[in-house]
Formats: sequence, structure tokens, C-alpha cells
Amino acid sequence: MKDEFGDFEEVVDPAPKKHDGKETVEAPIRIKLPRQGEHIGKIIQRLGGNRMEVKSSDGKVRNCRVPGRYKRKFWLRAGDLVLIQPWPDDDYKADIVFQYPPNAAYQLKKKGLIKNLDDSF
Repeated sequence: MKDEFGDFEEVVDPAPKKHDGKETVEAPIRIKLPRQGEHIGKIIQRLGGNRMEVKSSDGKVRNCRVPGRYKRKFWLRAGDLVLIQPWPDDDYKADIVFQYPPNAAYQLKKKGLIKNLDDSF
């Protein structure tokens, strides 16, 4: 029987962890981190159209917009975590270039990358 299908390597999952009575298996999650000139931000308020007020990880509150190529991709609400890229000529305006899903936001919080954003909300 073994020769009929070839050799297979047995993959052993890590031991399941119990959390609230349920068994879960942790897997590594890849998260998009900010590059040079980008910041993680939390949406404070929607201002109408494609504009919103975002508090960024460097402590500034910026007026951010969603560029046209992302308008139909993002469904943004107050409290969502986003990746912003400040404008080169005006530091208090920025573009929203990525929206973090809820599980990625949890991982960012776990790594401590957004602790200054959570203190004020």
C-alpha cells in the first residue's frame, strides 16, 4: 500500500490551546506593517464623502481621504484601524492606503504597535 501512493510526510499540528473551554490552534499571521513615512491610525470620525478624521500612531490628528483607486475596496467606519500615508507638502493631511481586518488589529494590539491609540478611546 505504501508504494502505491508514494511516501508522505506526516505533519503534526502544534498542541491545541484551551481558551474559554474551546480548543484553538494558533497559526502565524502575516500583518502589513508601516513602511518609511507611513503610520497606523484609528478612524475617529467620518466627515462625509471620502474624508475622515484619523488619529495616527505619531499622536497627530489628520484629515484623511480615500484615494479613488481604493473607494470601492474599503468599507470604513469609526474605530477601524487603517494605514495612512501623510502628504509630502501638508503633514496634517493624509491618504488611507490600507484597512486592517479585525484579526490583524488584534495582532497589532498584541504586539504593542497601537497602544498610544487605544489610550485615548
